[in-house]
Amino acid sequence: MPEKQKLKQNLQARAKSLGFDVCKITPATLPHHIGNKLEQAIELNRHASMAWMETTLERRKTPTAMWDEANSAIMLGMNYGPDSNPLETLSQKSKATISVYARNRDYHDLIKGKLKTLAGWLASKTSEDVKVFVDTAPLMEKPLAKQAGIGWQGKHTNLVSREFGSWLFLGAILTKAELPSDQAETDHCGSCQSCLDICPTNAFPAPYQLDAGRCISYLTIEHDGAIPIEFREDMGNRIYGCDDCLAICPWNKYAQETSQMKLQARDDLKTPDLKDLAGLDDKSFRAKFSGSPIKRIGRNKFLRNVMIAVGNSKDETLKAVTLNNIKDGNPMVRGASVWALSRLEDQSSFANIRMKELDSEADETVRDEWDRHA
Repeated sequence: MPEKQKLKQNLQARAKSLGFDVCKITPATLPHHIGNKLEQAIELNRHASMAWMETTLERRKTPTAMWDEANSAIMLGMNYGPDSNPLETLSQKSKATISVYARNRDYHDLIKGKLKTLAGWLASKTSEDVKVFVDTAPLMEKPLAKQAGIGWQGKHTNLVSREFGSWLFLGAILTKAELPSDQAETDHCGSCQSCLDICPTNAFPAPYQLDAGRCISYLTIEHDGAIPIEFREDMGNRIYGCDDCLAICPWNKYAQETSQMKLQARDDLKTPDLKDLAGLDDKSFRAKFSGSPIKRIGRNKFLRNVMIAVGNSKDETLKAVTLNNIKDGNPMVRGASVWALSRLEDQSSFANIRMKELDSEADETVRDEWDRHA
């Protein structure tokens, strides 16, 4: 067996021992049309407020634009498949729906440590430089994963695997070493467009295109400030991310529950009560979500999302916590709470509360919310 092929087999075996479910290799370059497609999306402003997409565009187009000495990209996938269909919680209006990937530990921390271990082993065997990436640098992991044969980018732009369906976390190791490459995966979506049809906010202008500004994952995680009114009702009880387009994919019939304990959903994050989440102050928020990716958006954005879900719940038992949150110290939380109250109270009661609660010191955001729904 050629020496490089043996090294590759040993690398894949070591990756599996570290908990990765798939490990494949591709050259550290991407064809021009991939970068051109990204550039076109940015020109159409489909990156919304994520300015870093534009500022890193040239480095993002191909791995060698970021590190010109890279020769091979080792692409790794870790299964985070849920134990139940995440769409089932959407009908439980007084509960919250949290994206599957955020129901336990932050995958960045879990995967990065394993990547560093694997990369260190590879560097010791090849005496070549290595760099590791987990969704934290201008590297297009999904096109590289497709090119390496891990899966393909579906019509929702996310990676789909014939073995693991929609549920793979990706990590990458770039190396100066030249390693044998795997064959690219082909597209197996066919005529199916379930992922496009299910999107609550019509975030897909066309197959294989995403308008981030309309995506609930973007709105609940990346978007700063008030949620645009046109999307609030469509958010339902989704308070962090959205799995609809992932969960509906028919390839999930081959998916399996993750074997990683730190990726299995915590019981308190499977279907948490909106009432409990709406009452979190900063200290309790930090304690509850310590080690979770949810912590990074901060308590105020999180409460903004929760209060939108409260408004969509139509649950009158949530009036008390809503009234309490219209006095919150953050205008973003207060504004979302006013909207929620307008959905829980009849018009007459809402008008009476407005007269009582709206004072001369109310900030413009909150005043606009009161006036808009009076």
